[in-house]
Order: sequence, then C-alpha cells, then structure tokens
Amino acid sequence: MGLIRDQPGVVVPVQGGLPPGVLGEVRVHQAIYERRGDVAAICRIMPPLVMALSTQSLVPRARHGLGAYFSPGPALWDDPRLLRDESTAAAVAAQLGEYNAIVMRANGAIVVADGLEKAVVLSWFLEDSARIEREVRVMGFPAQSGCLSPDEIVARQVFAGGVVERMWAWLTQCT
Repeated sequence: MGLIRDQPGVVVPVQGGLPPGVLGEVRVHQAIYERRGDVAAICRIMPPLVMALSTQSLVPRARHGLGAYFSPGPALWDDPRLLRDESTAAAVAAQLGEYNAIVMRANGAIVVADGLEKAVVLSWFLEDSARIEREVRVMGFPAQSGCLSPDEIVARQVFAGGVVERMWAWLTQCT
C-alpha cells in the first residue's frame, strides 16, 4: 500500500461482478455491505499480532479497555484460504454477523464501522488487543484469566468523549 501514489481508484458496485483488475477478495466487502446497512467503511488489515494469534485459531479477548470494543467477538473465520468466490464471501459476512471485526485464520482481519475513521481506529484497537492477548499468554496465565466482566465490558464500550476523533488525530498526525 505504501507504493500507491496518484493512481485512480476503482469504484466497485455493492452488487454485481467485479470490474477488471479488482482483486477477488473484494467480494467480501460487497457481501458485508449488502448484509449490513450500518456499515459505511471496511478495513481489510493484516496486523502482525492478530495474524500470529490467528494461526492458532485464536482471537484477542476483552482484557483491557480497547479489547472491550470487540466483545463478545471478534468473530473467527477458521479457514486460511483466499476469499475469491461469492459463496465464501457470503459465508464470511454471515460469520461476521453483527460483530465489528472478524479475524481470518492466517489471513488477517476485517474491521467494519459506520465511518472510515472509526474503522481505522478499531483496526488499531484490534492489534493492541492482540498485543495484550499475546503478552498474557506468554506470561503463562490461563486463557480465561484476566478478562473483563460483562459489566466492565459495557462500561468500556463507549465512544463518547471523542474516543475516535482523538485516536484518529493521533494516528494521522504529521511528524
């Protein structure tokens, strides 16, 4: 992605075939948009720690405030194959359900939100949740140990106070 410069984008319809030159995996985006009217932005990401956990069919748990945003998920797609056909894309969208993220075994993750900034911020939160999950597991604690309670999760799943806006500003600051 860092090699993309002033190249024109390609508009892909939500329904119908893919335009020439568009990767087959874009069908997953179509399937999610078709299924989820609340979704206005999708990030297809391959963060290193999410990827590492996914190779073991693991997803981060709600262990800290940022992880709470994904509870009771993120969902898991436990298949490492590329998502290049409509039936697989539809199955991934169905597995995503109402979650805001789905981790795909050895194939990254998809994060969805009602806006681009929020989807990007949640993508960063997902990788930080994977960092915490890895650290807890490296320390040898039981898998269920240290997870937030349902009440704690609800208390942390808020976007008031400029959570998205402040994180977006931090992520996009020029140095």
